[in-house]
Amino acid sequence: MPFYSYKAVDREGAFIKGVIEADDMESAYSSVASSGLSVIGMKQSSALVASVSAKFLVRKIRRKEIIEFSNNLAVMLRAGIPLLTALTDLADTADNRYFKQHINSIRSLIEFGSRFSEAIAAHKEIFPDILIRLVIIGEETGALDRSLADVAAHLQRMEDLAASIKRALIYPIFAIVTTTGALLFWLIYVLPNVIGIFRDSAAMLPLPTRILIFMSRFTQSYWYLILLSPVIVFLLVKILSRRQEIRYYLDLAKLKLPVMKHITCNRLLAIFSEQLRILTVAGIPINRSFSIISQIIGNDVYKSAMEEALAKIAAGSRISDALRPHRVFPPIVTRMISAGESSGTLDEQFAYLSAYYFKRLDDVSEKLGKMIEPIIIGVIGMMFAFIVIGLLFPVYDLITKLGS
Repeated sequence: MPFYSYKAVDREGAFIKGVIEADDMESAYSSVASSGLSVIGMKQSSALVASVSAKFLVRKIRRKEIIEFSNNLAVMLRAGIPLLTALTDLADTADNRYFKQHINSIRSLIEFGSRFSEAIAAHKEIFPDILIRLVIIGEETGALDRSLADVAAHLQRMEDLAASIKRALIYPIFAIVTTTGALLFWLIYVLPNVIGIFRDSAAMLPLPTRILIFMSRFTQSYWYLILLSPVIVFLLVKILSRRQEIRYYLDLAKLKLPVMKHITCNRLLAIFSEQLRILTVAGIPINRSFSIISQIIGNDVYKSAMEEALAKIAAGSRISDALRPHRVFPPIVTRMISAGESSGTLDEQFAYLSAYYFKRLDDVSEKLGKMIEPIIIGVIGMMFAFIVIGLLFPVYDLITKLGS
């Protein structure tokens, strides 16, 4: 379907820009108008421009607002307030005008006959997949308020951990940036003047010094490539990750790299246990739970392991026996699940595993700076040791020749 970019004014008179996907101009206009906006301009847009604009607008909606929306809606539904009334109140009290627009659109879709899960899924660019799937389960089980409360608690946990990891990375990032700046300054301004003295002499320069001369010349000529290299690497990984076979090996590398493996493994196991607990408490069969989680786990290595385990479970195998051959699931996971299967307390075992891995992930995030610090110090020390060696070798050779 084509994309349409529009300009509109909300009920408070605020100016809003957005992008919508629709069959034609008339459908796009009706959809925007039904969300409570007054359209003042609309035109068809290319898919690329629409995609970039949509991502820019989505970034204006913070994860905390999604958590607050889910939690407040759960409280209002539990109090007996009708869904449409609750959505109207939440839209009226929303501070973010872009989020308010999405809530109004959801309410309008429900008024036109859509289920709440279908209306939420129409805005999957801002709502996490786990929220959409748990809303579907909540509608099927008649416990929508509990599903929303569970997903709000889950998203809050992930938000707290993400904030903790970001705080722990402040020092390593600062150290890397400042060291890179100092190294570039040495290579571009200081070393050319110092090495020029040795280069003017007819003496044969040692290998470390010749390497320094090459690095200095390269940095002077292509310094912008060095600054752009992180962006180039990031874009290259993004492009390569679109291919499933390459994405599998990239996800496998995250499970093997030092430091990163502690964060990735604990995070994935925490998500696996937490979401299995939520689905088990909701009364969802284990084979369907595995199918749901494998699609939203966010790592192809774990997804492949879960799909293989699901095939064994469907054939009659126990959950613990199906997971045991896969090394991505530690022995404690299979032991606790086996105990839960024997005692009929799977939900309690999943709750224990969830708390266990979230605690481990929290500990890792607190120690992250101390874990990375030795690596950074070692790399920085080797770089400047090489520079010192490259500068001292010619001096040593010169003194030796003068002494002889």
